[in-house]
Amino acid sequence: MYKYQILIEYVGTSFRGWQVQKKGKTIQGLIQEKISKILKEKIVLTGAGRTDAKVHAIEQSAHFECKTQIINTDKFLKSINHFLNKDLVTVVRIKKRGQKFHARFSAKMRIYNYVIINRLSAPVLDKSRCWHVINKLYISEMKKAAKELEGTKDFSTFRASSCRAKSPIKTMESVKVKSKKNKIEIEFKSQSYLQQQVRSMVGCLKYVGEKKWSLKKFKNIMNSKKRSLCAPPAPPEGLYLMRVIY
Repeated sequence: MYKYQILIEYVGTSFRGWQVQKKGKTIQGLIQEKISKILKEKIVLTGAGRTDAKVHAIEQSAHFECKTQIINTDKFLKSINHFLNKDLVTVVRIKKRGQKFHARFSAKMRIYNYVIINRLSAPVLDKSRCWHVINKLYISEMKKAAKELEGTKDFSTFRASSCRAKSPIKTMESVKVKSKKNKIEIEFKSQSYLQQQVRSMVGCLKYVGEKKWSLKKFKNIMNSKKRSLCAPPAPPEGLYLMRVIY
């Protein structure tokens, strides 16, 4: 058996998420169906992370095993993207890997970016690819709150009720808030995340930025470990899986 890693870029707007489901179109389902067709054998695609419905990826990582050796990778990329591009999905790269490689379990870091457009007028170019926030956001306040998220903590406050993770304790290597004109980007670096953790943290950072919450209240709510006190999660459209580091 041969093992290959692929790097995938996609617009998640029209998908039910990464993971195959009984109903609805998913990225995993679409790609493994097309690869199976090209290689003329059934393959199973394993992703580095399960992005939610409407979440995008700049560089999602996945692997599959097959009996057929892929000799001409350029030809493979052209063939697979012929089927995928109309759905705003593209395989950017394919690489042969050893049997010990695992797209999910070998990952050392996952980087996510959340994009906010902060202005009165609705965005056109970034429509369905950002969170449009009309109220003025104070970046300095958001940066202070973001610092409080760094380190190893119990993130129960930001955990979806349907999350299946064994422990709510995660280590956030860094949380950075960057702003240029009306565009705010929040970058998260961690080996792994709880379900809806990033979007929930962004929702709370927005409350701090709007001055609905003080920094003290933000810290108290985070330390309470109570999901019921969390701000509404940010919409999925603004979230991007940027890169998976091995």
